[in-house]
Amino acid sequence: MADWWIVALGVLAGFVLLWLALVVILWVQQRRAGSAMDWRAILRLVPDVIRLLRRLVADRTVSRPTRWWLVGLLAYLLLPIDLVPDFIPILGFADDAIVVALVLRIAIRHAGVDAIERQWPGTPEGLQTLLVLTGHAPPTASVSSS
Repeated sequence: MADWWIVALGVLAGFVLLWLALVVILWVQQRRAGSAMDWRAILRLVPDVIRLLRRLVADRTVSRPTRWWLVGLLAYLLLPIDLVPDFIPILGFADDAIVVALVLRIAIRHAGVDAIERQWPGTPEGLQTLLVLTGHAPPTASVSSS
């Protein structure tokens, strides 16, 4: 009867390790782009990302499987059940950012950056942050000194 505790702790430990791995991947991706992680800026993207998701789901040029991924992401964001509850400081919202980054990475891979740019409702800086988080930031132009 006590064996179920071992299984439950093992599953919980697996989720924690997976979550930590995703945080590290997100951090490494941000560092590769050459800017520091600003969680407040990421949280300010939430309303624009939700509008983006709605627009991409309605966009008939985006493939149906990609739109289903986006519907699933919208459901995850809107439902009160999360991997890490939102009332836990920082970690509660970080899991949402990680899930959004992963699903949008899939969506961008299939729909293309141009679909994201076409449907983006926010600022150019917000779009750049989103593309950095998903690993699809366009190369920055280097300024040559003459």
